[in-house]
Amino acid sequence: MFDFVFWLLSYVVPFLAVLTVIVFVHEMGHYLVARWNGVAIHTFSIGFGRELIGWNDKHGTRWRISAVPLGGYVRFVGDMNAASLPDPAAAEKVDPALAPHLFVNKNVWQRIAVVAAGPIANVLLTFLILYALLLGYGRYTVPPVIGEVLPGSVAEAAGLEPGDTIQSVDGYAVRGFEDFQRYVATAPERQVTLSLARDGATETLILVPEAVETEDRFGNTQRIGRIGVSRDIAEADVTLYRPGPVEAVGMTFEEIRFIVERTAAFLGDFFVGRGDVEQLGGPVKVAKVSGEVATLGVIALINLTALLSLNIGIFNLLPIPMLDGGHLVYYLLEAVRGRPLSMKVQEIGFRFGFALVLALMVFTLFNDTIFAYFGIFR
Repeated sequence: MFDFVFWLLSYVVPFLAVLTVIVFVHEMGHYLVARWNGVAIHTFSIGFGRELIGWNDKHGTRWRISAVPLGGYVRFVGDMNAASLPDPAAAEKVDPALAPHLFVNKNVWQRIAVVAAGPIANVLLTFLILYALLLGYGRYTVPPVIGEVLPGSVAEAAGLEPGDTIQSVDGYAVRGFEDFQRYVATAPERQVTLSLARDGATETLILVPEAVETEDRFGNTQRIGRIGVSRDIAEADVTLYRPGPVEAVGMTFEEIRFIVERTAAFLGDFFVGRGDVEQLGGPVKVAKVSGEVATLGVIALINLTALLSLNIGIFNLLPIPMLDGGHLVYYLLEAVRGRPLSMKVQEIGFRFGFALVLALMVFTLFNDTIFAYFGIFR
């Protein structure tokens, strides 16, 4: 019993707290833009399945918390289901006075705005969290100067030397040695371009970090890039850098751009045979990571919320029916063609998207439980 309570408090509660915030913000993005465009909203739900708690507001929207807390949805009046598949006969079923407020009767650009609002809300949440943490806490940094180049390493072959000051990696500004390590670590077996200062001159080097497996502080195996450089860090080298409000905006945008680019590169690795399926994770792995990060404190958990929010926003923009990106593809095609795709084509797409998303969920669940916990096929 004690073990179960410990598991619940350590993993499930932090995971559900993080997921609920992200889902609420995502769906609130859809909800607010829909309301601004005069769309009648049937349901705002956190979770799926049977309703646990619910109430109606003055606009007739049913707000509910449902039994399966692994997502959520906003359902508009006239939708056949929570996936926002429109009901072609909706206009005949509702009061004629309500017809102009049906989502399906809004112009295509209004529908695009409503659909895009969810992922955009996730990106805004990420920006606000990272920006607030940067302004509130600043960041500890170490000068980005190479201390040692290991013999026979990628760095030595590329021409790096002790005393080189790294200025940028792939166009991302390097403000500290920790930046340099992170940019290299997230590019295993992918070409990176370094800009460095040496003897008063600027030089450019191109290299490919080798892929190595390491364990984090929680014992999780990670595949990272390594080039074979290090530096001794004395206490006097560590400084606290606090950017101003304007500079922090640029630094936050650059961080978001970095996360998006590295996430896309990570997914792209699977199409060229470099991907490691053990690095993919679903709800179980996210719950495990949430529990582990929660042990580092509230700030670490808030930072994880920002990262997951951005990744969920990106995932929802994939052009897969059932996801926001799939809806956007339909509406963009409608904007180009001047008329919507047939309901038959849309329904086929939604069925395909549902099957694809379900297969991905099953795979990641299998990957979480089999690879991560039992070590099969290691």
